[in-house]
Amino acid sequence: MKSENRNKISPLRSIIKEIVQPFIDLFHTSRALLGVNLSYVLEGLTYFGIVGLLAIYFNEYIGLDDIKAGNMLGLLTGGITLSMLFLGATVDWFGVRKAFLWSLMFMLIGRLLLTLAPELGIPGLWSSAHIIAILGLFGIIIGYGIYQPAAYAAVKKFTTEKTSAMGYAMLYALMNLGGFLPGIISPPVRKAFGITGVFWVFVILTVVGIFIVYFIITKKAVKQAMQEVSETSVIMEEDEEDELVNMSSKEKISYYLKNFPLKDMRFLFFIFILIPVQTLFAHNWLTLPQYTSRAFDGFVSNNFEFFVNLNPILIFVLTPIVTAFTSKTNAYKMMIIGTFIMAFPAFILALGPDIKTLMAYLIIMTIGEAMWQPRFLQWVAEIAPKNMTGIYMGIGQFPWFLTKILTALYSGWFLTQYCPMDTPPVEMHTEFMWLIYGAIAVISPIGLLLARKWMIKKFEK
Repeated sequence: MKSENRNKISPLRSIIKEIVQPFIDLFHTSRALLGVNLSYVLEGLTYFGIVGLLAIYFNEYIGLDDIKAGNMLGLLTGGITLSMLFLGATVDWFGVRKAFLWSLMFMLIGRLLLTLAPELGIPGLWSSAHIIAILGLFGIIIGYGIYQPAAYAAVKKFTTEKTSAMGYAMLYALMNLGGFLPGIISPPVRKAFGITGVFWVFVILTVVGIFIVYFIITKKAVKQAMQEVSETSVIMEEDEEDELVNMSSKEKISYYLKNFPLKDMRFLFFIFILIPVQTLFAHNWLTLPQYTSRAFDGFVSNNFEFFVNLNPILIFVLTPIVTAFTSKTNAYKMMIIGTFIMAFPAFILALGPDIKTLMAYLIIMTIGEAMWQPRFLQWVAEIAPKNMTGIYMGIGQFPWFLTKILTALYSGWFLTQYCPMDTPPVEMHTEFMWLIYGAIAVISPIGLLLARKWMIKKFEK
């Protein structure tokens, strides 16, 4: 009888261990990685907090209309993605710690200018306040173009094969936690001190982020983290940097041209085949707000913000759990499965607007996202040649820039045709809209599946 009970308990314990062990392994990693995670939470909170208020800020404080304010928001979000293409190599040239410090200094200057612009200048289009605010945006763009590739390059450097999957997953989850926290912190500050008061809070958090990097991700901590990762204690960050630091500018350019990611056809295919499924990310702010507020009556329509912002907190909860279950699974296989699971629920919305289909879409899509997005970042970092992680991560983000632009070109037309404003829900035809969006998204898993043998060959190499 006892033997039977043990047999029943043993598989359960085995499953629990499989889930818990990756968290334990990550918890015992280096001080340097802890510093990266702390910095990333603050930076995620600050970035999303500013983005959420930026359009209203340009309306009320700088005196721009809705179109021009939207252009400023596009300048920031698109500019950040584009800047990674050009600045991703910074971490490869100067190392993780210096890249973090320089990026946060640029963002601090940018956020100070953005906060002070209404006081230093006169409001109006192309006025002094507008120019100062734009300079502030460029500071943030430059800083974030360095920061994002540096964060993922740091995870590559500070994790082992055993902890890397959970390391990338936690970083992605923390970014989404940052996207959720401003909803709690910002409203009371904004009501008491206005939007510039909230921006001052974010300026202070940027300073705290600099202190975290300076005092936690110390040179000694970086060196120790590299020693812990390397079983033979031979691969050191300084050794990796010296190969470039000792080169002349001409030699560095020659090195990068020789190993430039855009010459790798498998890498190009991999990042661009993901554009179709990534369109569902863009629909989170281009389509879901209008869909939930127009195609529904009652509770969903009256509380559409809740459903629109449900994804970030679900990602924060689900990503580490999903990764714990799947950390031993091949990254490329997880990409195929994850992108399919993310694309599939768009067809559920094609059944018609209903709170059940909406919740099914949000939950299943988030599970799919949690399965593939962190593994995508892991895959790009792992295939990058020595001293090229930053530039690979930067270029790996470029299709996301194209996705934002391409999806914005047609999403408005689909809304006017199938989910128009001032139209009763019964007269809408949102089913066809989501059917088309599902057909677009499913191109990614099909393409990844068809190219599997060709792509795996590169990954194994």
